[in-house]
Amino acid sequence: MELKLNTPLKIDEIDFRVQSVNKGGYATILAYKDARVDMNRLDAVYGVEYWQKKYDLIDGHLFCSIGIYNKAINQWVWKQDVGTESNTEKEKGEASDASKRACFNIGIGRELYDYPLIQVKLTDAEFDKATGKPTFAFKLKEWVWCSEFNDKGKLVLLAAKDNLGVVRFKYDIRTK
Repeated sequence: MELKLNTPLKIDEIDFRVQSVNKGGYATILAYKDARVDMNRLDAVYGVEYWQKKYDLIDGHLFCSIGIYNKAINQWVWKQDVGTESNTEKEKGEASDASKRACFNIGIGRELYDYPLIQVKLTDAEFDKATGKPTFAFKLKEWVWCSEFNDKGKLVLLAAKDNLGVVRFKYDIRTK
């Protein structure tokens, strides 16, 4: 299969983090990509010399533009998007977010928008009822995820086993 910008990301290119935990102990998990995934995909599809990015400050907001050189028309083609500040590293987070959003505009990782809502019930050991937060017993980084896509690039399976090998999440449109 020829690699394209919009070829679905492999599951090992996707990271997962807890977005929130409700009072009942259900964690909502967010699937996301980082900027390195975008750069690797651009390098693989176009080579390092045929893409570039630049940043512009517009009305106090940082925008990233991704340029891809189109040999057929002998011009750079650009897509742009704005970033939001990170809670940890303000400027770096904003630049990274703008870059990732611009790369969504050219198709990299766009299938993440079609992922189902990922909610899992935390065990008593994984959830501190007093603080409403996951404990160190919740080892999301150690979970093993798998995904499958149909020939049109649509997600048909997303599943995860926890660090103990227990299936904690399964979305399979083939069984619905």
